[in-house]
Amino acid sequence: MSAQLEEVPRIRQMLVKDLDAVVLIEREVFLFPWTKGNFGDSISSGYYCYVLEMGNHIFGYGVMTIGADEAHILTLSVASEWQREGWGEKLLHYFISLSKENNACSIFLEVRKSNLGAAKLYEQIGFRQVGARVGYYPAMGGREDAIVMELIL
Repeated sequence: MSAQLEEVPRIRQMLVKDLDAVVLIEREVFLFPWTKGNFGDSISSGYYCYVLEMGNHIFGYGVMTIGADEAHILTLSVASEWQREGWGEKLLHYFISLSKENNACSIFLEVRKSNLGAAKLYEQIGFRQVGARVGYYPAMGGREDAIVMELIL
């Protein structure tokens, strides 16, 4: 009798070779996606760039900066077929742990005013609305406001 190895999803550092897969998810999930160059610049700038991976399949990613005593999550997404299974929350908790390890006192992020599901997830984790950015995001037919949220560590 032989034991089968079961593949387990994992979080690992994003590499340049991952960018095509990351951009595919980005284009699937967002109307106004980041470019391959945006992600490449984030990697080369030393930002905290991570992917969710199962086997050789990337199904999510996130990018965060840490400066002085605060972190800022710039983007975080999960491919649509993997959403609502807790993967976004797992990646978010991973970024929270990284922030604590790097002595950040708080984490900030922006979320579209219309993205109620994401805002609810952030609130459940402990983020609180601390402001708004008027016209922050491009949107069909104009601009959309962002809700600024903070998690005190």
